[in-house]
Amino acid sequence: MVTSGQAEAGRWAGDVEIDDPYGIDDELRYEDGFDPDAEIEPDPEYAATLAPDPATQRRERVGPTGRPMPRFPAPRPALEHGPAKIIAMCNQKGGVGKTTSTINLGAALAEYGRKVLLVDFDPQGALSVGLGVNPMELDRTVYNLLMERGVTIEDILLKTITPGMDLLPSNIDLSAAEVQLVTEVARESALSRALKPALSEYDYVIIDCQPSLGLLTVNALTAAHSVIVPLECEFFALRGVALLTETIEKVRERLNPDLDLDGILATMYDARTVHSREVLARVVQAFGEQVFHTVIGRTVRFPETTVAGEPITSYASSSVGAAAYRQLAREVLARCPVA
Repeated sequence: MVTSGQAEAGRWAGDVEIDDPYGIDDELRYEDGFDPDAEIEPDPEYAATLAPDPATQRRERVGPTGRPMPRFPAPRPALEHGPAKIIAMCNQKGGVGKTTSTINLGAALAEYGRKVLLVDFDPQGALSVGLGVNPMELDRTVYNLLMERGVTIEDILLKTITPGMDLLPSNIDLSAAEVQLVTEVARESALSRALKPALSEYDYVIIDCQPSLGLLTVNALTAAHSVIVPLECEFFALRGVALLTETIEKVRERLNPDLDLDGILATMYDARTVHSREVLARVVQAFGEQVFHTVIGRTVRFPETTVAGEPITSYASSSVGAAAYRQLAREVLARCPVA
């Protein structure tokens, strides 16, 4: 967690410099003739979604959240993998960007040399669809892994088009598990037991939770080491955060004492609207440094990637959305290192 003293000193974990709030120079190098101190404005379309006055924001070296913006350098590829850190992408409100963030954060982490396993833990199967899988054509899914003896992760594991990123798919069958698990012993730990054999092979396991606080979500929180809460910059999305944090605290007290809140991720942000700016300001006021510095702006590219069935990092590699999720991946690597 960043303290005010660290921010003033211009340092964060790992000597991260406060610089470049838009990540403009992250993909550039000195040998390309790039001057990192030159006054270069970010892409105007992207800047408009993040700051009402991007030139002023750059000069003051603050990010969209109004705090000093660390620069997260690109990490070196991991030479060894595991044990994995399990992250639950959780919010009981639907349509806030959980699935989009799971896919694109996972793909960006894989680009940086991490092995990533995505777990579709929503009966709607949105994560599977977003990666080009037809859930209705699957013979075995996460449901079979949870409920049938002898079914292993290898039996249902699917490779994605992103090297280093795998998927445990889901479909509507998973909705039956919520009913059937009620009579099971240690029902809240079913997912944790199922994932345990694979943890040594991956660096990160990201669980895409369903938009509710039912037994499946409790399973995901019990299995996870930490939680990322995608939050649409909209008032009704903000209202549910208190209930979610209360649920996280109950799971920590009763089932999983190691569960942490890694951060709240602002999504669908558009600083051209007063409402988005006000909601983001209230989130930062309430949660402080638990809010990620990276903010995901609105772009038409995200719906297009769903139709294409691939991450934005490969579908539109040079887009502002891809740049945002690469920055998020670097921030996650700094905030949430593998144990």
